[in-house]
Amino acid sequence: MPQRNFLQYLIVTLKGLAMGVADVVPGVSGGTIAFISGIYEELIETIHKIDFGFFKVWKKDGFLKAWAHYNLGFLLALFSGVFISIISLAKLITWLLDVYPIMVWSFFFGLIIASIIYVGKQITNWRLAVYVVIAVATIISYFITIANPVANQDSTWFLFFAGFIAIIAMILPGISGAFILLLLGAYTTVIGIVTQFGEGITKLDSGLFIDALGKLLIFTAGAVVGLKVFSKALNWMFKHHKNLILGVLTGFMIGALNKIWPWKEVIQYRLSHSGDQVPFIERSVLPQNFDGNPQVLFAIVFAIIGFLAIFLLEKLAVSKNKGNT
Repeated sequence: MPQRNFLQYLIVTLKGLAMGVADVVPGVSGGTIAFISGIYEELIETIHKIDFGFFKVWKKDGFLKAWAHYNLGFLLALFSGVFISIISLAKLITWLLDVYPIMVWSFFFGLIIASIIYVGKQITNWRLAVYVVIAVATIISYFITIANPVANQDSTWFLFFAGFIAIIAMILPGISGAFILLLLGAYTTVIGIVTQFGEGITKLDSGLFIDALGKLLIFTAGAVVGLKVFSKALNWMFKHHKNLILGVLTGFMIGALNKIWPWKEVIQYRLSHSGDQVPFIERSVLPQNFDGNPQVLFAIVFAIIGFLAIFLLEKLAVSKNKGNT
């Protein structure tokens, strides 16, 4: 695992902040951000490597050696960024999507288009199997975007299950963990818990804080188990069938474009955690069929900005790699 200085760990934290923003938005994957920012394989391998051997290394060589051996500084920096982002930006992202939905979704649409091109370019052997997995993953991802969410549930076992399933989606490029939570009916509950946790801290309300913390720990426990179980399979796939897994990720992102399409027709509404009516089931429509101002020019501009953001990240990553060689 690479050794980092303070500035490099700070950059990892900033990437975690970006992942956190993506994970809050239904339809955008934090895994996509991890992939395009160049830390995806390290993340999967680090999670896969964690086991009880940590305590053996700690006993034999000391805590710092064990910490470095298992690359825990990387995980701490990354997930600190994710946590800070989700806690602090959940309300902002919700507000932006409410006030400027077309521009926000257009930005993410351009971002995902560029991500599809970026991930696809990593495939080195375009054999028949790769085309097949891209097609299958695209179909599965598309049907996930049009599936009807289940009824809302907030029991203890369901929070654990939701954490287990959502974290898998959150680290898988193209599949949105937040949208999986929405399909499970747990998105409102989890966002409400996160908001309650933040309010408990800012208002110094111990009752709010403890109640939210307990629920978050249950959700987190499910997420930790899901990460460990899924990372093993994903790590093996990257080592032995990298072109196939890249094909799957590419297909997932292609299918997810339907969810991120900026112009939607609302079929059904739901109550948010704050009691407001928000879109629940939507259908993609052409700009001319959109009920309201389609803002096509703004949509194009923000889609281009999103596309260029990934393009610039790729160029920076390439120049950095050249500088290291």
